[in-house]
Amino acid sequence: MSLTRRNFLKTSLLASAAITFIGKASAGTPVSESDAQAKSLGYVANASKADKAKFPKFAAGQACSNCSLYQGKTGSTSGPCPIFAGKDVAAAGWCSAYVKKA
Repeated sequence: MSLTRRNFLKTSLLASAAITFIGKASAGTPVSESDAQAKSLGYVANASKADKAKFPKFAAGQACSNCSLYQGKTGSTSGPCPIFAGKDVAAAGWCSAYVKKA
């Protein structure tokens, strides 16, 4: 089968649809605080439990829900975060990648 422009476009469209479906299917898995990446970033599901000695950047009131990286819907208890690809973080959580939502 020769690779024509039409075949390339069809294949590309199918591949992107599959990637989107797989991404949505895997979303919803919560990040575990014991996950190696979560540990290195100081992720906690409850921001009040953040290690203030190890992460002095933490300030009261910071939480995943008001971080610019958080992609959950307003009022949800959890949502996706690009830092933890394919996994959800707790809206009440925190990690050292926190960036205040503008």
